[in-house]
Amino acid sequence: MRKNNKHKFVQQAVDTLELPKDLVYHAAIVTVTGNRELIIENYKGILEYETQIIRVQAQNCRIAVLGRNLNIPYYTNDEMKITGIIQSIAYE
Repeated sequence: MRKNNKHKFVQQAVDTLELPKDLVYHAAIVTVTGNRELIIENYKGILEYETQIIRVQAQNCRIAVLGRNLNIPYYTNDEMKITGIIQSIAYE
């Protein structure tokens, strides 16, 4: 089965069986509360950590959080919380 056909098959199976996409695709979940708090689940590692930018590696992309006074009050193997004044979130 070609890669493209395999991807379509998996996507149809996920949709038909109503499986959680974050589990099947190992996708990052980004939850934003206003412009002061962000929680990232299913990340792999922290690539850059400064007060104006925090860059995180997810399974299939990088997530860059830009803002002022950014801080990571806690992180575990599964999730992290970012606080500060969040100005933008970019997927690279």
